[in-house]
Parts: sequence; C-alpha cells; structure tokens
Amino acid sequence: MLEQSYQRYTSQDHLVWKVLFDRQTALLHKRACAAFWQGLAAAGLHRNALPDFGQVSERLRQATGWELEPVAGALGDADFYGLLARRRFPATVWIRSMEQFDFIEEPDLFHGVFGHVPLLMDAAFADFLQFLGHVATRHLTDAAALVRLERLYGFAVQFGLVQEKGETRLFGAGLLSSSGEIHHYLADTAPRRPFELAAVLDTPYSEVHLQDQYFELSSWDQLTESVADLAAALSAEPQPVLVAE
Repeated sequence: MLEQSYQRYTSQDHLVWKVLFDRQTALLHKRACAAFWQGLAAAGLHRNALPDFGQVSERLRQATGWELEPVAGALGDADFYGLLARRRFPATVWIRSMEQFDFIEEPDLFHGVFGHVPLLMDAAFADFLQFLGHVATRHLTDAAALVRLERLYGFAVQFGLVQEKGETRLFGAGLLSSSGEIHHYLADTAPRRPFELAAVLDTPYSEVHLQDQYFELSSWDQLTESVADLAAALSAEPQPVLVAE
C-alpha cells in the first residue's frame, strides 16, 4: 500500500500548490458550482500548504464515507473502478514541478485533490460516483461498455457543466483544476450541448487534449438518472463470452 509520505514534500512543492490554488480560485470565481466552494472549505483545503491525505480522508469519511487512496499514477480499469465502488478515490501523491506548471501528461496531486475532493464532499455526487464504479466493475470484460462508461465519467466527472440559478457553472475536475481547459471553455471554441445520455455516449472523449465540446446538466438529478439508465442498458445487453485459449 502506497503512503503519501508528507514529510518528503519540499518547499518548492508547497509553493507550486499555493500558486496553482491561487490561480484556480481566481479563475473559478463566479464560474464554479456551489458544491465546489462548499466542499473546498469543508475538506479543509487551503493555499498555505499541500493537503495531508489522512486529514482530508477523515473529513471525507465524516461527510460522505469516502477516502483518498494514495497512488503513484494511472490505474487499470479494474483497480480504478474497484476503488470507486468502495468509496475510495485514487489520488496521485506527486505534484508537478514549476517546469510542468501549465502542462502535465497525467493527473497529479493538484488535479486529484483540488479538482475531485470538493465534489466528493457532496452526498449526491458521492453516491453517483460510487454507483458508476459499481456498474463498471460488472462490465470489466466488455470493451464497448467500458468505452461508454469512460465517456460518462469524462464528460461528467472530468469536464461537466451544470445549470445553477440560470447560470452555467463548472463542476468537472478537469475544468476546475486546469487553467488551460478553463480558457479553452471560455473562448467559446468548443460547443456546449445539453447533457443527454445518448449524445454523451456517442461522443469520443480524450484525456490528451482539450475537449472538442462540453455537456451541460440542466439539474444535478441528471447525473443519477444517467448512470442508472446506462446500467439498465448494459444489463439488458448480451454479455461477451470469454473463450479459453
């Protein structure tokens, strides 16, 4: 089991967190959803020091029963979705360097904690994400099902938008934690479409470039409905047959 080893972080690591925290909170003013701001405060995240996973996990446990799982990098589908199904979110322990400040090839600690943790403090979102993990663990041998689950995760958990009081607000972690993605979104170069499950599942999703389009929930209820509808559709389909070699 990997540990965070908090004492190993350098003053430069803490500075990177502080500068990123300040930049993102400024960019997200009047743009992020209410649950993000509430969760940011409730999780005890602040600009002055890198988050301690143990302390953050304790607050998550009390709020929604989730915990952080320290990891070194990207996980395979079975491990990733298995953790979500058990209310454990895989958060990378390393943080980008100053040289990587505006571009990293895979998620780091800032993305995992600043981007994901605040929404995990929200009970409805936390339940949605666990449900998605449960559904995925039932279809790990079905490549087509995993593509659809990845698209739902990508266009909701990573790059989701939601209507709140007549205004579009950001809630996806990839938007919340990336200045480049926010500026791309604000430039109106990528279309924003109503969140409809069929359209989401039919749209290619990529983690290696800025998104070609975004999907906007009309209400938070659509999240729970979307994963329930996808689960029902997948259960109704014939399961792939594994042939022993």
